[in-house]
Amino acid sequence: MNNDLIIGPDGLSRPIWAASDPLLQDYYDREWGMPIRDKQGLFERISLEAFQSGLSWSIILRKRENFRAAFSHFDPDKVAEFGEEETAKLLNDSGIVRNRRKILATINNAKATKRLREKAGLVDLVWSFQPSSTPRPQTLAEIPTQSAESLALSKSLKKEGFSFVGPTTMFALMEAIGMVDTHLLGSHRRGSSGIWN
Repeated sequence: MNNDLIIGPDGLSRPIWAASDPLLQDYYDREWGMPIRDKQGLFERISLEAFQSGLSWSIILRKRENFRAAFSHFDPDKVAEFGEEETAKLLNDSGIVRNRRKILATINNAKATKRLREKAGLVDLVWSFQPSSTPRPQTLAEIPTQSAESLALSKSLKKEGFSFVGPTTMFALMEAIGMVDTHLLGSHRRGSSGIWN
């Protein structure tokens, strides 16, 4: 028996982290690991993964609607125009994580996203690092925290001027947007992205 999977009252098998908190369970059941292929959605995920660095995902998830309101629903064109006045407002917004470096990184990354339009664009760049295979973890301990592809993606984004996009953060992004499937074998969500079996 896998102690990392819990069968809920609905009869569905989920990892421990998604089994007790209703907000995390809903996120796990509906969103996590599903493909994101639009620029605004991808910019939001990159931004939230950066804010999550060093914190629990549940903190970010509980503040997500506040983040969306504060960052113009993560429209990179609008965020790229944020200046000192908007930055000061964000630093005083108790509804988000008030970390100056992460706030400035989000504004910087919006500008980098705009510049990428002259090349392939953010979506094509990120998805070009999709690996040819995905992990098949049976336990949480078997889930990697980074990969050769997340390292390469991190380097590529940094070269394009992005920040707070380290290889561990980028692997978390790849998991969140379905580029890799790290749902545990036996979870009801395994293979739900339509990308991996």
